[in-house]
Amino acid sequence: MSVIHFLNVNEGDCSLIQHYSGHVTVIDVCNARPVSFVESWTDQTLKAEAKTSDLGIRGNFNQKRYSVNPVCYLKEHGIDSVFRFILTHPDMDHLDGIKSFFDQFAPVNFWDIDNHVKKEFEEGSPYNPKDWEFYQNLRDTGPDNDPKRLTLLSGQEGKYWNVGENGSGGGDGFTILAPSSTLVNEAHDCDDYNDCSYVLLYKTDGHRIVFGGDSHDKTWDYILSNHEESVTNIDLLVAPHHGRKSGRSYDFLNVLKPKMTFFGNARSQHLAYNAWNYRNLKFITNNQAGCMVVDGKDLSLYVTHEPFAKEVNPYTFYKQDFRAFYIVTIV
Repeated sequence: MSVIHFLNVNEGDCSLIQHYSGHVTVIDVCNARPVSFVESWTDQTLKAEAKTSDLGIRGNFNQKRYSVNPVCYLKEHGIDSVFRFILTHPDMDHLDGIKSFFDQFAPVNFWDIDNHVKKEFEEGSPYNPKDWEFYQNLRDTGPDNDPKRLTLLSGQEGKYWNVGENGSGGGDGFTILAPSSTLVNEAHDCDDYNDCSYVLLYKTDGHRIVFGGDSHDKTWDYILSNHEESVTNIDLLVAPHHGRKSGRSYDFLNVLKPKMTFFGNARSQHLAYNAWNYRNLKFITNNQAGCMVVDGKDLSLYVTHEPFAKEVNPYTFYKQDFRAFYIVTIV
């Protein structure tokens, strides 16, 4: 089976897919600082549970305070190498700790978008300039590097990501919905790269999952004009821009109608709850659940924060393989 993980990484993004093929894909990274493994991810989770066990389902479960380090998380799940790392776009909350992450897992393939972004770091920035230097070196030193850098566009096909090893089949199940060449060129012109963020459709066992990156209105206009059938009535959405309001239209939800949406961490006043509530769409946040884990075969959903799991489902149970508690099957 495939397994999809949406990690609780503070105010950033990091998703992990374990594919049927044995490949591992990581989409974005945040909070992957160099660590000693004295305090493991599991230890951090247990501390979080002890401190928030008395909160109700509508309360502040405060899991943002107990964000996980993706390096620790992958190691705890027995993952030592990554086949494909996808950077949806070059914002620091999507590449925080990239140097440490690459040092540990040596991705074979690196998906990037064509860009010329330059960054300056003010004193007191929460991000490490060395991560940007490392990324910039990956971006600027040619296509024959290790890892192999790919700058892909909507609709492209290729061996392993959506073509099987023998030249047939769906490979690892990815469809690139965005960006298009036009979106990339417009991003260059206005120096705003959210609207050339990767948006990916992942298919597994007949289910459809969309990873939204930081896509904005132009991206969704393009997707609905060119891929509407592929994204109508999907099963799961990893919300664009972590679920923040970000001054945008949410009309695309009228087409996607996701059965479940994952939000990242942000202050409540900045999350677009109303856009989902208005449409009677279900969502769950990292601040409630910690990390979310989905069994790709039947879309059963597990969370790492036990008190939240018990509030949602009094009959919850722990699945050792996922290191998480069952709450519901996404239907």
